[in-house]
Amino acid sequence: MLDDIFNDAKKKMVKNVDALKRHLSTMRTGRASPSLVSDIRVDCYGEKMPLSQLATISIPESGLIVIQPWDPTVLKDIENSILRSGNELTPASDGNVIRIAIPPLSEERRKKLGVMAAKNCEEGRAALRNVRKEIRNQIRDLEKQKDVSEDEASIAYDDLQKMTDEFIAQIDEIQEAKQKELMEF
Repeated sequence: MLDDIFNDAKKKMVKNVDALKRHLSTMRTGRASPSLVSDIRVDCYGEKMPLSQLATISIPESGLIVIQPWDPTVLKDIENSILRSGNELTPASDGNVIRIAIPPLSEERRKKLGVMAAKNCEEGRAALRNVRKEIRNQIRDLEKQKDVSEDEASIAYDDLQKMTDEFIAQIDEIQEAKQKELMEF
């Protein structure tokens, strides 16, 4: 019974950390990365589709993203979606491919992005603490129902705290790596 609860907790914590990684990967740094545009939703064929399902995204050099749509008729839709994405990216099209130059970030912008990354990481930590609280309540309920002993519950609380600490340490590492990436020139 406790094993099922711990497996559930681990799945939820992994999911939270993965979501944070995905979100931070879309944060613009001074370097070109496919993740900056791959999840942009493009309105075409009567529905919204991720850009990665409509085109090949390549990085020929560190400051340039090249997007080559498989269907040239969606080129304008892709351009418009990139402009509306809020990523401050400016696409340039030659009719066949879209090129996006990634200008270096100013120091002020790097600091703002660092603050945003720290905020996102803190939200990730809070999500982990919420999972911990939920699982603690489940363990407490089992203890009240006499399904687990006081000693088993105490050990479970300690194990849950250790698991939470491990995932928070992962978030700390992710934050440190992102801060370092943002400050690179």
